[in-house]
Amino acid sequence: MIVDKPSRGPREGDVITIKSYKHDGSLHRTWRDTMVLKTSENAIIGLNDHTLVTEDNGRRWVTREPAILYFHKKYWFNIVAMIRDNGISYYCNLASPYTMDKEALKYIDYDLDVKVFPDGEKHLLDADEYATHSKKWHYPKEIDSILKDHVKILVDWINEEKGPFSQGYVDVWYSRYQYLMQQRLKDRR
Repeated sequence: MIVDKPSRGPREGDVITIKSYKHDGSLHRTWRDTMVLKTSENAIIGLNDHTLVTEDNGRRWVTREPAILYFHKKYWFNIVAMIRDNGISYYCNLASPYTMDKEALKYIDYDLDVKVFPDGEKHLLDADEYATHSKKWHYPKEIDSILKDHVKILVDWINEEKGPFSQGYVDVWYSRYQYLMQQRLKDRR
């Protein structure tokens, strides 16, 4: 009997692609060259720094600042901590838990976003887009319920400065990224 070896997931220092999709399966956005900082059974932490992003309409742009990314296999959100001169801003996507294959880290974007400013102010974004797409693509009631529950979990994390929302978390992972980049430069010499 032949047993297939499980494919190795990404490891620290690997560079991956991230792809977000919409509920109907259409490609929404692609990020190239995200560096993996940590993987565990349920989570991946990565970093984008001047990363090429391609929109579904073909428009391309490059991220402006370093951003630490947090993806989880059980939570219906992902978190982007953008390291800016005036402090850390967060952009949180309400989205399916991620999956990973040989091509990319993938998830379904469910439109709703929570933005957190450096002063802690929070805004729920794109509720109108969520309502439009929910009707257009017939989001199941189960998904609507899950997303509402996970908005509450996300807001609790923000208020408690849990995980990615703590300064220590950002400092540790950004320092790790800088160390890995220095190692790459040494290896190239």
